[in-house]
Amino acid sequence: MSNYIRINEFSPEQSELWERVLALWALSMNRNKNQIRSTLHPRYIGWDMSSPLPHDREAAVNSVTDNSPELQKYELQPLSVQVYDGRVGVAHYTYTATVIPKGGEALKVTGKWSEVYLKMDGAWQMISVSGKPDELQ
Repeated sequence: MSNYIRINEFSPEQSELWERVLALWALSMNRNKNQIRSTLHPRYIGWDMSSPLPHDREAAVNSVTDNSPELQKYELQPLSVQVYDGRVGVAHYTYTATVIPKGGEALKVTGKWSEVYLKMDGAWQMISVSGKPDELQ
């Protein structure tokens, strides 16, 4: 894979973007709607490709809060983290997560994910995502 970069080979810009990806997953664990909302661009549009249509900012916030499964633990593996002109960032990675649906048993979920960011006022704001969980075994 030509664009695969090991984390210890990241430039400072790539490291900063990857740290933002990690921080957003950590925010998903605390389920604070206002904190999560603040990391998403107001015109954010993303697509969990398991769904028939893309979703907006509020749907993204609700996907990790309210009645969504609780994120218990996770591991991310960066595949490509690129920064363009210091202003646009794209992170492609795989994930393994343990989630607990309300009233259910813990489930292990794996998948592939891509995130697009725009640097605004010195901070990375997520503007889009795309990906989906792997088929359950």
